[in-house]
Amino acid sequence: MKFGVVVFPGSNCDDDMMYVLGEVMGQEVVKIWHKDYSLDHFDVGDCIILPGGFSYGDYLRAGAIARFAHIMPAVMDFARSGGYVWGICNGFQILCEAGLLPGVLLRNSNQQFICKNTWLRVETTQSPITASLMPGQVLRIPIAHAEGRYHADEATLQTLADNDQILFKYCTPDGQLSDEANPNGAAMHIAGICNSTRNVFGMMPHPERASEEALGNTDGRGLFESLLACVAHEATV
Repeated sequence: MKFGVVVFPGSNCDDDMMYVLGEVMGQEVVKIWHKDYSLDHFDVGDCIILPGGFSYGDYLRAGAIARFAHIMPAVMDFARSGGYVWGICNGFQILCEAGLLPGVLLRNSNQQFICKNTWLRVETTQSPITASLMPGQVLRIPIAHAEGRYHADEATLQTLADNDQILFKYCTPDGQLSDEANPNGAAMHIAGICNSTRNVFGMMPHPERASEEALGNTDGRGLFESLLACVAHEATV
């Protein structure tokens, strides 16, 4: 499996992601410049990652300008053809702006930038990045954002719930939902979702910052391992 990490002006988690994918997970990974136009060197079984950061300085709103970067039509075509696309933090914001995922990420309810560890409850195993996890499993994954409050209209929220597209919810360490455990005020405590065909994933927390023993936390590594195992299985079917 091959990974591509898209680099926008203002991306600051691209090297973190390159390191985790290449050095920790031992996978082939290359950077993709935002001014590129093609993903012809990637196959459907590969994964394009939109990393965290502040693309284009978050002018207008987070992800709004990056959505029009030269590379994005190719990313959108890749996703529509069944390729895996994974947006983390700013990448999640970009995917929503591009219409690859429903909803929008609004400013945190406290109107402040938040950077801390949070607890996530796994809501479904019906996605490649959660297939190897357990329903209800609680993960400790850090967040770092000012616009991470997931919002969608009631019909969209109901569709996400009915179709089992909610990947993670913010929770307490023992997996309970509470206002205090919802750091940004996200609707339905949503921390991550996937599209209806389950090949596009978006999440605000940073699993690449919790994937190595040296960091004192490997909870995020399970998401990468799950994706690799899922793709390996599909290749044998």
